[in-house]
Amino acid sequence: MYLGGATSNQIIVMISSYQFKNNMMHRPCGVLDLNHCGTYCSQEKTEPLTAVDSGNDSTEAYADNQAIDPGLNRSITRRFDLHIIPWLFGIWLLAFIDRSNIGNARIDGLAKDLHLDGTKFNIALTVFYVPYILIDVPSNWFVKYIGANYYLPGLLIAWGIVGMCTGFVKDYGGLLACRFFLGLCEGGLLGGLILYLSMFYRRHELLFRIGMFYCAAPLSGAFGGLLATGLAQIRHGGYNRWPWIFIVEGAITVAHAKFLTKVEREAAVHRMGLDAHGASKESKVESERFSWHWVRMAILNVNTIVLSLNFFAIITPIYSFSLFLPSIISNLGYNSVKAQLFTVPPNTAGFFSVILCTFLSDKIKGRGPIMLGCCSIAIIGYIMLLVKTSPLVHYGGTFLVAAGVFPSSPAVMGWLANNLAPHYVRATGTGLQIAIANCAAFIATFTYLEKDKPDYTTGHSINLGMLVLSLALSTTHILYVKWENRKREKGGRDYRLDEGDEGMLGYKHPSFRYTI
Repeated sequence: MYLGGATSNQIIVMISSYQFKNNMMHRPCGVLDLNHCGTYCSQEKTEPLTAVDSGNDSTEAYADNQAIDPGLNRSITRRFDLHIIPWLFGIWLLAFIDRSNIGNARIDGLAKDLHLDGTKFNIALTVFYVPYILIDVPSNWFVKYIGANYYLPGLLIAWGIVGMCTGFVKDYGGLLACRFFLGLCEGGLLGGLILYLSMFYRRHELLFRIGMFYCAAPLSGAFGGLLATGLAQIRHGGYNRWPWIFIVEGAITVAHAKFLTKVEREAAVHRMGLDAHGASKESKVESERFSWHWVRMAILNVNTIVLSLNFFAIITPIYSFSLFLPSIISNLGYNSVKAQLFTVPPNTAGFFSVILCTFLSDKIKGRGPIMLGCCSIAIIGYIMLLVKTSPLVHYGGTFLVAAGVFPSSPAVMGWLANNLAPHYVRATGTGLQIAIANCAAFIATFTYLEKDKPDYTTGHSINLGMLVLSLALSTTHILYVKWENRKREKGGRDYRLDEGDEGMLGYKHPSFRYTI
């Protein structure tokens, strides 16, 4: 399916093969230019619109607090939805498939062929997250300077090659090396996607858009399970079954053009300024300059600390579920083919749950209530997995786990992104949140050990405890945010306006309101 034409500063995304093509001579109008995280050609005029971020400077066409026509606002959002979300969805789908297909390969002969006895398989999972964590924060800083048109496709191609090479490994050391470099190539991707979206969408439009690409995570489990079932039947050239899962899925890994009219470009910039509520003096990302002041504001912040710990609690069951679901189902008494196929329905439930919950979250303009509901559903699922009953009940529990944990991830990420401003505060805070959260991988990869099968009581209990922790953190943070917003409404933070440069207040500005 052809999705657009592009120059050397623009990307063609072919969803089926993800081939990126360059044309040095021709520059058609109506194409998304990603050189600086979002620049637009118009068919009326080729002047660019840089990615918009929080700011309160007006454009020539708008006064400071002038409202935007609702029809025009919907038109802008619809254009963004049609031309940004699909290629982000495709990238995240491929990332999660290449990251978690090792779980499918395990029950199709990987563990036996590479002699992964004891905790060797768990160590191979853990190695992935070492570079993945270290690169999160600096990666968010690099996106603006390198340009998304080079950075994101470069990551995509690199991890596709590494994923494909995993199929050719012959020993444990080769597997560890491939997992390390896969983590290095995928590190920074999630934070970069969240940051990129925050440049285009207002705060209470953001979570549904995060959900629209993040739903690829559970879908990758469904799609990956089906694909692995077929690929594991291949025996050719001395490579039998599991290598083909890595080779073919890695090879698959090796948007669409859009344009805004001049009026839409001006309105897109202005509406982000209205949404900032004084958090930034700049209306465009490229007008902002890096400062260690913004880094300190991002780190020394209640929102960053609490929501990073909350994400840590959520990531533990998400990673263990994604990596070990085939093993969990296999130990319910099913052979490898049935176990692969039975991973599809629970992940499909997670896919629809992400879309529904993120949509509702933007409708109610709240993140915490969604977190409370989703965590409660997942807790019920793990209780079903822990009780001594029939395999059917245990299998039913996997549906509730998927429906609960997968929406919680975009909810907690969107919650922090909503409550940080301006750009470099958000870039640092979201990167740090993802880095801290991914430290949970060192727990998640050892939750389901070979010695604990078939019941995996320890693993289920650890995940249950993490979800209870997330409930407590979400409840506490909802109360804190409500208290702080009331304080600002009553003028309790107005003294900050007299303490220095108002433009350096960011999210501390008295007019800025936190999302619940």
